Amino acid sequence: MVSGPDMPFFWIAISCYLGATVAAAFYVGLRKPSVRNIVLWLTVIGLAANTVALVVRSVLSAHPPVTNLFEYMSLFAWAVVIGFLAIWRRKGLELLTVFAAPVAFCIMVVASLFPAEIEQQLIPALQSYWLWIHVSLAVLAEAAFAVAFVASVLYLIGTPKGFKGLPDADTLDMVTYRSIGIGFPLFTIGALFAGAVWAQKAWGSPWSWDPKETSSLIVWLVYAIYLHARLVRGWRGTGAAWLSIAGFALTIFTILGSIFFAGLHSYG
Repeated sequence: MVSGPDMPFFWIAISCYLGATVAAAFYVGLRKPSVRNIVLWLTVIGLAANTVALVVRSVLSAHPPVTNLFEYMSLFAWAVVIGFLAIWRRKGLELLTVFAAPVAFCIMVVASLFPAEIEQQLIPALQSYWLWIHVSLAVLAEAAFAVAFVASVLYLIGTPKGFKGLPDADTLDMVTYRSIGIGFPLFTIGALFAGAVWAQKAWGSPWSWDPKETSSLIVWLVYAIYLHARLVRGWRGTGAAWLSIAGFALTIFTILGSIFFAGLHSYG
Protein backbone atom coordinates (compact mmCIF):
# COMPACT_ATOMS: atom_id res chain seq x y z
CA MET A 1 0.00 0.00 0.00
CA VAL A 2 1.55 3.26 -1.14
CA SER A 3 1.54 5.99 1.49
CA GLY A 4 0.02 9.35 0.58
CA PRO A 5 -1.48 12.33 2.41
CA ASP A 6 -4.92 10.73 2.23
CA MET A 7 -3.87 7.37 3.69
CA PRO A 8 -3.70 8.33 7.40
CA PHE A 9 -7.35 9.37 7.17
CA PHE A 10 -8.17 6.13 5.34
CA TRP A 11 -6.67 4.10 8.18
CA ILE A 12 -8.42 6.22 10.82
CA ALA A 13 -11.69 5.51 9.01
CA ILE A 14 -11.10 1.78 8.80
CA SER A 15 -10.05 1.69 12.48
CA CYS A 16 -13.19 3.54 13.56
CA TYR A 17 -15.37 1.26 11.46
CA LEU A 18 -13.66 -1.73 13.09
CA GLY A 19 -14.25 -0.29 16.55
CA ALA A 20 -17.89 0.37 15.69
CA THR A 21 -18.19 -3.19 14.39
CA VAL A 22 -16.95 -4.57 17.72
CA ALA A 23 -19.32 -2.26 19.59
CA ALA A 24 -22.17 -3.37 17.28
CA ALA A 25 -21.49 -6.99 18.23
CA PHE A 26 -21.86 -6.04 21.90
CA TYR A 27 -25.03 -4.13 21.11
CA VAL A 28 -26.53 -7.20 19.41
CA GLY A 29 -26.03 -9.09 22.67
CA LEU A 30 -26.77 -6.36 25.21
CA ARG A 31 -29.22 -4.07 23.40
CA LYS A 32 -28.17 -1.13 25.57
CA PRO A 33 -28.76 2.38 24.14
CA SER A 34 -25.40 3.52 25.53
CA VAL A 35 -23.62 0.87 23.44
CA ARG A 36 -25.57 1.92 20.36
CA ASN A 37 -24.40 5.51 20.99
CA ILE A 38 -20.81 4.26 20.97
CA VAL A 39 -21.51 2.55 17.63
CA LEU A 40 -22.98 5.79 16.31
CA TRP A 41 -20.09 8.04 17.32
CA LEU A 42 -17.39 5.67 16.11
CA THR A 43 -19.26 5.34 12.83
CA VAL A 44 -19.62 9.11 12.47
CA ILE A 45 -15.92 9.67 13.24
CA GLY A 46 -15.07 6.99 10.70
CA LEU A 47 -17.32 8.67 8.15
CA ALA A 48 -15.63 12.03 8.79
CA ALA A 49 -12.18 10.50 8.27
CA ASN A 50 -13.44 8.66 5.20
CA THR A 51 -14.75 11.97 3.83
CA VAL A 52 -11.46 13.77 4.46
CA ALA A 53 -9.52 10.96 2.76
CA LEU A 54 -11.73 11.21 -0.33
CA VAL A 55 -11.52 15.01 -0.43
CA VAL A 56 -7.73 15.05 -0.01
CA ARG A 57 -7.39 12.47 -2.75
CA SER A 58 -9.63 14.52 -5.05
CA VAL A 59 -7.61 17.68 -4.45
CA LEU A 60 -4.28 15.94 -5.02
CA SER A 61 -5.40 14.15 -8.17
CA ALA A 62 -7.54 17.02 -9.51
CA HIS A 63 -10.39 14.62 -10.25
CA PRO A 64 -13.10 12.84 -8.25
CA PRO A 65 -11.99 9.62 -6.51
CA VAL A 66 -13.67 7.16 -8.86
CA THR A 67 -10.98 5.97 -11.25
CA ASN A 68 -9.80 2.69 -9.68
CA LEU A 69 -11.09 0.03 -7.31
CA PHE A 70 -9.35 1.48 -4.24
CA GLU A 71 -11.12 4.79 -4.76
CA TYR A 72 -14.43 3.21 -5.76
CA MET A 73 -14.58 0.91 -2.74
CA SER A 74 -13.64 3.78 -0.41
CA LEU A 75 -16.44 5.87 -1.91
CA PHE A 76 -18.79 2.88 -1.70
CA ALA A 77 -18.10 2.49 2.04
CA TRP A 78 -18.77 6.22 2.51
CA ALA A 79 -22.10 5.97 0.68
CA VAL A 80 -23.15 2.87 2.63
CA VAL A 81 -22.64 4.68 5.94
CA ILE A 82 -24.64 7.64 4.67
CA GLY A 83 -27.44 5.27 3.66
CA PHE A 84 -27.66 3.63 7.07
CA LEU A 85 -27.35 6.90 8.99
CA ALA A 86 -30.29 8.27 6.99
CA ILE A 87 -32.56 5.82 8.85
CA TRP A 88 -30.69 5.83 12.18
CA ARG A 89 -33.45 7.60 14.11
CA ARG A 90 -36.26 5.46 12.76
CA LYS A 91 -37.92 3.71 15.68
CA GLY A 92 -37.78 -0.05 15.44
CA LEU A 93 -34.66 -0.11 13.25
CA GLU A 94 -32.09 0.08 16.04
CA LEU A 95 -30.61 -3.34 15.28
CA LEU A 96 -30.58 -2.78 11.52
CA THR A 97 -28.72 0.53 11.61
CA VAL A 98 -25.75 -0.70 13.66
CA PHE A 99 -24.75 -2.76 10.62
CA ALA A 100 -23.52 0.40 8.89
CA ALA A 101 -20.06 -0.04 10.37
CA PRO A 102 -19.63 -3.79 9.73
CA VAL A 103 -20.61 -3.39 6.08
CA ALA A 104 -18.40 -0.32 5.65
CA PHE A 105 -15.50 -2.04 7.41
CA CYS A 106 -15.70 -5.05 5.08
CA ILE A 107 -15.76 -2.76 2.04
CA MET A 108 -12.78 -0.75 3.30
CA VAL A 109 -10.81 -3.94 3.93
CA VAL A 110 -11.43 -4.94 0.31
CA ALA A 111 -10.37 -1.44 -0.77
CA SER A 112 -7.10 -1.81 1.13
CA LEU A 113 -6.19 -4.81 -1.04
CA PHE A 114 -5.93 -2.68 -4.19
CA PRO A 115 -3.17 -0.28 -5.28
CA ALA A 116 -3.72 3.17 -3.80
CA GLU A 117 -1.45 5.26 -6.00
CA ILE A 118 -2.96 8.62 -6.92
CA GLU A 119 -3.36 8.85 -10.68
CA GLN A 120 -2.96 12.44 -11.84
CA GLN A 121 -2.76 11.67 -15.55
CA LEU A 122 -5.86 9.74 -16.52
CA ILE A 123 -6.23 7.62 -19.63
CA PRO A 124 -8.39 9.34 -22.28
CA ALA A 125 -11.42 7.14 -21.59
CA LEU A 126 -11.60 8.50 -18.03
CA GLN A 127 -11.37 12.15 -19.00
CA SER A 128 -15.09 12.83 -19.20
CA TYR A 129 -17.57 14.39 -16.79
CA TRP A 130 -19.99 11.63 -17.80
CA LEU A 131 -17.73 9.23 -15.92
CA TRP A 132 -18.28 11.15 -12.69
CA ILE A 133 -22.06 11.14 -13.22
CA HIS A 134 -21.96 7.44 -14.11
CA VAL A 135 -19.94 6.38 -11.08
CA SER A 136 -21.41 8.69 -8.44
CA LEU A 137 -25.01 7.68 -9.18
CA ALA A 138 -24.07 4.02 -9.45
CA VAL A 139 -22.33 4.01 -6.07
CA LEU A 140 -25.30 5.71 -4.38
CA ALA A 141 -27.59 3.09 -5.90
CA GLU A 142 -25.36 0.28 -4.69
CA ALA A 143 -25.33 1.77 -1.19
CA ALA A 144 -29.14 1.66 -1.20
CA PHE A 145 -28.96 -1.96 -2.33
CA ALA A 146 -26.62 -2.65 0.61
CA VAL A 147 -29.23 -1.36 3.07
CA ALA A 148 -31.83 -3.58 1.39
CA PHE A 149 -29.44 -6.52 1.62
CA VAL A 150 -28.97 -6.18 5.39
CA ALA A 151 -32.72 -5.73 5.92
CA SER A 152 -33.35 -8.87 3.85
CA VAL A 153 -30.82 -10.93 5.80
CA LEU A 154 -32.40 -9.86 9.09
CA TYR A 155 -35.82 -10.68 7.65
CA LEU A 156 -34.74 -14.23 6.83
CA ILE A 157 -33.11 -14.64 10.25
CA GLY A 158 -36.10 -13.33 12.16
CA THR A 159 -39.07 -14.71 10.24
CA PRO A 160 -38.78 -18.45 10.96
CA LYS A 161 -37.27 -18.15 14.44
CA GLY A 162 -38.90 -15.01 15.77
CA PHE A 163 -35.70 -13.74 17.34
CA LYS A 164 -36.40 -11.21 20.05
CA GLY A 165 -35.18 -7.69 19.39
CA LEU A 166 -35.13 -7.86 15.60
CA PRO A 167 -37.21 -5.30 13.70
CA ASP A 168 -40.57 -6.80 12.83
CA ALA A 169 -40.92 -8.55 9.48
CA ASP A 170 -43.19 -5.92 7.93
CA THR A 171 -40.75 -3.14 8.80
CA LEU A 172 -37.79 -5.02 7.34
CA ASP A 173 -39.78 -5.85 4.23
CA MET A 174 -40.67 -2.17 3.81
CA VAL A 175 -37.04 -1.05 4.30
CA THR A 176 -35.98 -3.50 1.61
CA TYR A 177 -38.66 -2.28 -0.78
CA ARG A 178 -38.00 1.42 -0.20
CA SER A 179 -34.23 1.02 -0.42
CA ILE A 180 -34.51 -0.80 -3.73
CA GLY A 181 -37.09 1.76 -4.83
CA ILE A 182 -34.47 4.48 -4.25
CA GLY A 183 -31.54 2.55 -5.66
CA PHE A 184 -33.19 1.27 -8.83
CA PRO A 185 -33.76 4.63 -10.59
CA LEU A 186 -30.31 5.82 -9.52
CA PHE A 187 -28.80 2.64 -10.97
CA THR A 188 -30.86 3.00 -14.14
CA ILE A 189 -29.76 6.59 -14.72
CA GLY A 190 -26.20 6.22 -13.46
CA ALA A 191 -24.99 2.72 -14.28
CA LEU A 192 -26.93 2.21 -17.51
CA PHE A 193 -27.92 5.52 -19.12
CA ALA A 194 -24.95 7.69 -18.07
CA GLY A 195 -22.67 4.70 -18.59
CA ALA A 196 -23.94 4.29 -22.15
CA VAL A 197 -23.42 7.99 -22.89
CA TRP A 198 -19.90 7.83 -21.47
CA ALA A 199 -19.13 4.66 -23.44
CA GLN A 200 -20.31 6.36 -26.64
CA LYS A 201 -17.96 9.28 -26.04
CA ALA A 202 -15.03 7.14 -24.86
CA TRP A 203 -15.22 4.14 -27.17
CA GLY A 204 -17.61 5.16 -29.94
CA SER A 205 -20.36 2.72 -28.96
CA PRO A 206 -22.96 2.95 -26.17
CA TRP A 207 -22.98 -0.81 -25.60
CA SER A 208 -20.37 -3.46 -26.36
CA TRP A 209 -21.42 -6.41 -24.13
CA ASP A 210 -18.35 -5.85 -22.01
CA PRO A 211 -18.47 -8.23 -18.97
CA LYS A 212 -19.13 -5.36 -16.57
CA GLU A 213 -21.86 -3.94 -18.81
CA THR A 214 -23.49 -7.35 -19.06
CA SER A 215 -23.40 -8.01 -15.32
CA SER A 216 -24.77 -4.50 -14.66
CA LEU A 217 -27.68 -5.31 -16.95
CA ILE A 218 -28.31 -8.53 -15.02
CA VAL A 219 -28.31 -6.57 -11.74
CA TRP A 220 -30.82 -4.15 -13.26
CA LEU A 221 -33.04 -7.01 -14.41
CA VAL A 222 -33.02 -8.66 -10.97
CA TYR A 223 -34.12 -5.48 -9.22
CA ALA A 224 -36.61 -4.72 -12.01
CA ILE A 225 -38.17 -8.16 -11.42
CA TYR A 226 -38.30 -7.46 -7.68
CA LEU A 227 -40.09 -4.13 -8.15
CA HIS A 228 -42.42 -5.47 -10.83
CA ALA A 229 -43.43 -8.41 -8.65
CA ARG A 230 -43.91 -6.13 -5.67
CA LEU A 231 -45.93 -3.44 -7.44
CA VAL A 232 -47.98 -5.64 -9.78
CA ARG A 233 -48.36 -8.85 -7.79
CA GLY A 234 -47.91 -7.53 -4.27
CA TRP A 235 -45.09 -10.07 -3.82
CA ARG A 236 -43.22 -9.92 -0.54
CA GLY A 237 -41.83 -12.19 2.12
CA THR A 238 -39.09 -14.80 2.00
CA GLY A 239 -38.87 -15.03 -1.80
CA ALA A 240 -38.55 -11.26 -2.14
CA ALA A 241 -35.85 -11.19 0.53
CA TRP A 242 -33.84 -13.84 -1.28
CA LEU A 243 -34.16 -11.92 -4.54
CA SER A 244 -32.85 -8.78 -2.81
CA ILE A 245 -29.88 -10.76 -1.47
CA ALA A 246 -29.20 -12.22 -4.92
CA GLY A 247 -29.30 -8.73 -6.42
CA PHE A 248 -26.71 -7.44 -3.98
CA ALA A 249 -24.46 -10.47 -4.49
CA LEU A 250 -24.56 -9.75 -8.23
CA THR A 251 -23.86 -6.09 -7.48
CA ILE A 252 -20.66 -7.00 -5.62
CA PHE A 253 -19.70 -9.36 -8.43
CA THR A 254 -20.23 -6.53 -10.92
CA ILE A 255 -18.05 -4.13 -8.92
CA LEU A 256 -15.19 -6.61 -8.59
CA GLY A 257 -15.69 -8.41 -11.88
CA SER A 258 -13.01 -6.43 -13.70
CA ILE A 259 -10.44 -8.28 -11.58
CA PHE A 260 -11.38 -11.59 -13.16
CA PHE A 261 -12.58 -10.71 -16.64
CA ALA A 262 -10.75 -8.73 -19.31
CA GLY A 263 -12.75 -5.97 -20.94
CA LEU A 264 -13.10 -2.27 -21.44
CA HIS A 265 -13.47 -1.79 -17.68
CA SER A 266 -10.35 -3.77 -16.81
CA TYR A 267 -8.45 -0.59 -15.86
CA GLY A 268 -10.83 -0.30 -12.86
